[in-house]
Amino acid sequence: MNDPITLNGISLTAPAVRRQEEILTPQALDFVKALHRATASRRQELLQQRQARRQQISNGADPAFLAETRSIREDDSWRVAPTAPGLEDRRVEITGPVDRKMTINALNSGAKVWLADMEDSSTPSWSNVVNGQLNLRDALDRRIDFTSPEGKEYRVRGTSLTDLPTIVVRPRGWHLPEKHMLVDNTPIAGGLVDFGLYFFHNAQRLISQGRGPYFYLPKIENHLEARLWNDIFVLAQDLLGMPQGTIRATVLIETITAAFEMEEILYELRDHAAGLNAGRWDYIFSVIKNFRTRGPRFVLPDRNMVTMTAPFMRSYTEQLVRACHRRGAHAIGGMAAFIPNRKDAAANDVAMEKVRADKTREAGDGFDGSWVAHPDLVPVAMEVFDGVLGDRPNQLEKTREDVVPNDKALLNIAATPGVITEAGIRSNIEVGIRYIESWLRGNGAAAINNLMEDAATAEISRSQIWQWIHCSAVTDEGEIVTHQWVQELLDEEFTNLQRFDGDRFDDARELFEEVACGEHFPTFLTVPAYARFLHESQELAAA
Repeated sequence: MNDPITLNGISLTAPAVRRQEEILTPQALDFVKALHRATASRRQELLQQRQARRQQISNGADPAFLAETRSIREDDSWRVAPTAPGLEDRRVEITGPVDRKMTINALNSGAKVWLADMEDSSTPSWSNVVNGQLNLRDALDRRIDFTSPEGKEYRVRGTSLTDLPTIVVRPRGWHLPEKHMLVDNTPIAGGLVDFGLYFFHNAQRLISQGRGPYFYLPKIENHLEARLWNDIFVLAQDLLGMPQGTIRATVLIETITAAFEMEEILYELRDHAAGLNAGRWDYIFSVIKNFRTRGPRFVLPDRNMVTMTAPFMRSYTEQLVRACHRRGAHAIGGMAAFIPNRKDAAANDVAMEKVRADKTREAGDGFDGSWVAHPDLVPVAMEVFDGVLGDRPNQLEKTREDVVPNDKALLNIAATPGVITEAGIRSNIEVGIRYIESWLRGNGAAAINNLMEDAATAEISRSQIWQWIHCSAVTDEGEIVTHQWVQELLDEEFTNLQRFDGDRFDDARELFEEVACGEHFPTFLTVPAYARFLHESQELAAA
C-alpha cells in the first residue's frame, strides 16, 4: 500500500509518478500552498454564489447587464495592457492536451498559438497532471521527443521557441479539485495546481526565450471570478519577484452569465488581459444547464443544428468582438472540431468547406483568430485569416461600432432553427457514452465520428437528453421524449458499441445514465467521473 506523504505542508495521496520530484520540488510546493491559502475561502464563496445564481435563473430571473457596473461599461477611457510578445498575431490557434505526442504535434503544426490544455481535453489523473507539467517543461528546454509503439519518432522542429506556436496554458476550472494534493486536509483547486506549477517552473524560462507565461481561463461565470484570478496573478508575480503584468490571460466566454459581463471581466484583468475567446461548445452547454427547467422557450434542437448563425449565437459573438476591440483586447473565435479522414476524400471536402465557411464568417466579423482541433485544419484557417489580415497581425481597428449591446438578444434561444430527431437523441447517447469511456481510461480528447469530442461536447450531449426528458420535448415525428423511450434507445445504442479488452463501457453507461437520465442534474459530468476515477486510484494504491 502507498501511504500519503507530506512535503512542505502538502499531502500527496497518489502513487508516485516517474520524475515527479522534478516538478514537486519543495519550493514549488511552497508556492502552490501560498496561492491556495490566500484564495481557498474566496473560491468556495464564489462556487456557492454560482449555485445561488443558477437557482435564481431556474426560478425565472433572466440574466441582464449589471446596473452596478454600468460605469465600467460606459467609461471609454480604459484599455487592457499592451499586447505581450508572441501574442501579437493569433490568427490560428491549435488546441490539444499536453501528452507527449500531442505536445510535439501542436508545436509542429504551423499554428500561431498552441492552447496547451489541462482542462476539457485532459482527464485529470495524477499521471496526466504530473506528466503534462513535465512535457511542457521538456518542450521549453528542447528535450522532448516521443516514439510510438509502431516505432514512429516525433521531434519538435524549429531552432528556438520563437519559431514555434506561442504556448498558452489552460488550467482546470474552479469547480475541479486536485484531490491528490491536500493542504490542511483540504484539496487544492485543480486550476491552482496547474497554474502554479507551470508558472513557478517556466515563467523565467519563457521570458528568457522571448515569450511569457500566458494562460486561458476557463468556465468563468462573472467578473468577480475574474477578479480572483487577477489577485492570484498579482500574488504569484510578487512571490517570484516578477514585474506586475508579466502574466497575460485570455478568458473563455463559455458561460451564459459571463456573456453579460464581458467588459467587466476585461476590466478586472486589465493589467493582465490578452483577450476573450468564444468558447462555443461550453457556451451552448451553459445555456442548457441554466435554463433546463424553464420550458419550451429554452429547448434547443439537435446539437448539430445549433450553429453559429443561430440568432443567440450571432449576438454572443458579435458583442464579444465589440467588447474586445473597444478595450484593445484580441477576440478569438471558436473551435473547428473536424478530424480529417484520409480514407474518405468526399466527406473531407464537405467538412473542409464547412470549416472554411465558419472561419470566413469569424474573420469577416472581426475576430483576430480562431481555433482548430487538428493540424490538417491549420492551413485552411490560416488561408482564410491571411486573406482578411494580410500582413497585419490582427484587426483590432475593427471596433464593430455597428453592434449595439443587447442583453435580450443573448437570450433569444427560441429563434434557433431546427428540430429534435431520433437520430439526434441516438447521436447524443453514442457520443456521451463513448466520450465518458475514453475519459475513464485517461483520455479526455476522443475522436468520434470524425469530430474531436471533449468534455464540453459530451456535456451538451448528456444535458440535452436530460432537458428533453424533463421538458417532455417532441421530435420532428411527434414522438414525446420520455425516460422510457430514451432507455430503449440507450439499450440499442449500447449494444452497437464495439467492445475491446480493457474497455470501460459498462462504467461509462452507468455514469451516462446518472448524468443524463437521473432526477438530479450534476453541474458537471466530470465531477462524478473524477470521484469514480479517484476511488479506483485509491484501490490500485492499496493493492
